[in-house]
Amino acid sequence: MNGIAVSIFVAYMALVLFIGYIGLKRTKNTPEGFFVANRSIGPVLLFFTFAATNFSAFFFFGFAGAAYKYGFGYYGVMAIGTSLMALAFFYLGRRIWRAGKGFSLITPPELFGIRYKSDPLRVTVLAVFVLFTIPYVATQAIGGGIALQILTDGAISFQLGAIIVTAIITAYLMMGGMLSDVLTDLLQGVVMLIGALAAVGFVAVGLGGFDTANNAVHTAMPNLFSLPGGLEYITIPIWISFILLWTFADPMFPHLFQRFYIAKNERAIRFTMLAYPIITMVLFLCPVLIGVWGHGVTLTGLTPTYDNVLPLMTQMFAPDWVFGLVMAAGFAALMSTADSQLLVLSSMLTRDASHFIWKGKQTPQHEVRMGRIIIFAIALVSLGVALSSFYSIFDLLTKTTFTGLALLFPTTIAVLYWKGSTAWGCISSVVVGESLYAVIFALNSTKVIASDLIFGFLPAIPLVIISTVVLIVVSRFTKKPEEAHVREFFRHVEGA
Repeated sequence: MNGIAVSIFVAYMALVLFIGYIGLKRTKNTPEGFFVANRSIGPVLLFFTFAATNFSAFFFFGFAGAAYKYGFGYYGVMAIGTSLMALAFFYLGRRIWRAGKGFSLITPPELFGIRYKSDPLRVTVLAVFVLFTIPYVATQAIGGGIALQILTDGAISFQLGAIIVTAIITAYLMMGGMLSDVLTDLLQGVVMLIGALAAVGFVAVGLGGFDTANNAVHTAMPNLFSLPGGLEYITIPIWISFILLWTFADPMFPHLFQRFYIAKNERAIRFTMLAYPIITMVLFLCPVLIGVWGHGVTLTGLTPTYDNVLPLMTQMFAPDWVFGLVMAAGFAALMSTADSQLLVLSSMLTRDASHFIWKGKQTPQHEVRMGRIIIFAIALVSLGVALSSFYSIFDLLTKTTFTGLALLFPTTIAVLYWKGSTAWGCISSVVVGESLYAVIFALNSTKVIASDLIFGFLPAIPLVIISTVVLIVVSRFTKKPEEAHVREFFRHVEGA
């Protein structure tokens, strides 16, 4: 067992718990305080919490594994697509922030419900958010299990590692809610940046330099340096699909959606939008380089999913203290996402689901208490999914979460920009899109169809188009909200 690396991990976990305690001491025991930090987060903290929250176990472990399989083309897919996502953050985020402030919103489904005065739409959106976020939370536990197993040379099993990481996340999140989340994201963002740069630097030196590392792989597998890449996967339709998928899906992640509510002002959102593409272009290259370079050496213990390429490469070529730092960065990536997802799921189930049980009669203290209980319950459910999953992190997300949430994008655009849209248009759009995707997923899982793709594209792209058409058509023939209510809503979101 690597004693230095384990010591760094233990110290890092202790620091995270201490920061969670600080959040507890500074958090007001109200829903607005616990779930959205009293809408007080400024530009720098907002940027770090957006970046850290979005750089999940998928970033540290899934990216390297996907690059190992598909090559450098995967960097273009991720860096460009995620950078374009910043535009969606800007054009959607400002309006979501205005609505949140104007109507005192805390959860994403509340926005949809209040726009049309529609409980059925609110419940529909809630169901989609919950269904497709739990697999994402599970990937963080998977990443934690992989990392702790490698860190301790197998002394801690994958299963026990997943349990430990989930328990720590749950503990500090139950303390201070959103403020603990944001404060730990600042630490985790800094650790991720240092860890990723250290990993790629030391691995490059161990391989003889960047040129030597690239040349060794190019000689053995030149297809990794051009499209369609390894396994001939990244075709032009796939490349376009992923770029659009990130643009559609990422703003729909409820844990990112909710972060628009916590901004202190629009300037904080604008700063985040400008800085976000820069950090993604730099950081995303690190795990991709290491994943591709994995073909230049013999890696023992490589799993069939390839999600442990990055820790194995770092362990092989970096000093013990760097390996410990890199593993702490990996934990930072997965924890900063899992805590946000647990919190937003808790807020939605506390306010949106229980809205129909308690009929708005909950006290603020009862909502916060329920929120903490639900955080614990969801953590157990997601841990169960993680321990039973046979998918890689890459597959678990692209085949479930990203597509399912991307189908909410047309409805969100309608909520914020189209005054003529209706609740039933939105409900029909979501139900038709998700139902079609369920059929495609089921047929593929049972091998009735031979591919996930539709005309060479990922299913999300044609399904978003279909959902958009359904929304437009049904909205034309169903009853619109009262004109006065629509005017009042858009007065807020347009900043009039």
